[in-house]
Amino acid sequence: MRRTTGVAAVCAAVMLVAGCGGGGPQSPGDSKLTDDRIVLGVLNDQSGVYSELSGRNSVQAVEMAIADFKAKYGDDAVTDRISVESADHQNKPDIANNRAAELYDRRSADVIFDVPTSSAALKVADVSKAKKKLYFNITGATTELTGKACNRYTFHYAYDTYMLANGTGRTVTEQGARNWYIVYPDYAFGQDMERSFSAAVQQAGGSIVGRDATPFPNDNFSTFLLKAPTLDPKPDVLGTMQAGADLVNLVKQYNEFKLREKGVGLSVGLMFLTDIHSLTPDALAGTTYTDAWYWNFDQRNREFADRFQQQTGARPTFAHAANYSAAFQYLEAVQAVGTDDADKVVEHLEGKAIEDVFLRNGKIRAEDHRVIHDAYLAEVKPAAEVTEPWDYVKILKTIPAEQAFASPSADCKM
Repeated sequence: MRRTTGVAAVCAAVMLVAGCGGGGPQSPGDSKLTDDRIVLGVLNDQSGVYSELSGRNSVQAVEMAIADFKAKYGDDAVTDRISVESADHQNKPDIANNRAAELYDRRSADVIFDVPTSSAALKVADVSKAKKKLYFNITGATTELTGKACNRYTFHYAYDTYMLANGTGRTVTEQGARNWYIVYPDYAFGQDMERSFSAAVQQAGGSIVGRDATPFPNDNFSTFLLKAPTLDPKPDVLGTMQAGADLVNLVKQYNEFKLREKGVGLSVGLMFLTDIHSLTPDALAGTTYTDAWYWNFDQRNREFADRFQQQTGARPTFAHAANYSAAFQYLEAVQAVGTDDADKVVEHLEGKAIEDVFLRNGKIRAEDHRVIHDAYLAEVKPAAEVTEPWDYVKILKTIPAEQAFASPSADCKM
């Protein structure tokens, strides 16, 4: 009786973030695992512009998922030999391609998670397809991953450019910002963001008065910022599609040039909690953006965030929470089918509905492997309204999962 009560207590604690449902436990003797172990690969930027929003802390999030999986299943887990291998792709597609192949081939990874920078994410999808190994993209935003670049072994987990544009571009335009000047980083993510935002703005009755590609990475945006108030008509809003350290640099310079006082507002296409933390809330106060997840949205999120902060010293971004969720759901799938065979795991995941700390009303679409879930329209608080460190955002509304993401693309041929 004492042992049963203890297991129930552990499961109750874990289900707060991961859930205690899923397939029935498989005994270790029934498992059919490569090398009798599971290796989770994390490939991301650990030294550059995206290292704060994901980076080493995403590796820690995956470690947390492993610990929670073991706590949930105990001796009934498909294996207790679960490890993490990580690599830095430096936001370069060629390096991402090589590191992904190395993770799969030489470091025995069964699956790769994360991969910011869309050009790098697309390369890893190609490697995943060629090697028939699983890949859960978390931080690459291009919709090509569920369009012409989709494949059986790749899942697009957290967000994409359609979600961001549909939530922010449409809303800001409907609120009165009719004329937009868009600046975007000159690689796959930025190009996709520019297309998605332009379409959303125009569908909402707005117009694009100018658009410029900027170098990536970049620390000097003065040419583009000084150009904004000289355009005819003058834009109501500067739509910045940068992220991470590039976004931090741009917003600092936007404030230095006092563009808001010159009548050019600011709308951010993609923003992470770490960006607000770096800039301070007052630098972004009133800025509206679309978020995939927020640490203080409810008690369930907060409990995960408390554990994460104890281990990392920081509150989690949506990238950290999504990496945790994807790793846990992958392990759940292996547990359910009793093997790490990629095709059997795919079959188990396709069409699956999921509720966990990251995915609310979550579902893995079989048609394109887009993982849909509720998204959120958020606004940065002024410093005067911030009552505790890291709680910089108020959620204005929830965007239901079916509305947050585009319908499956005809370009996706599984």
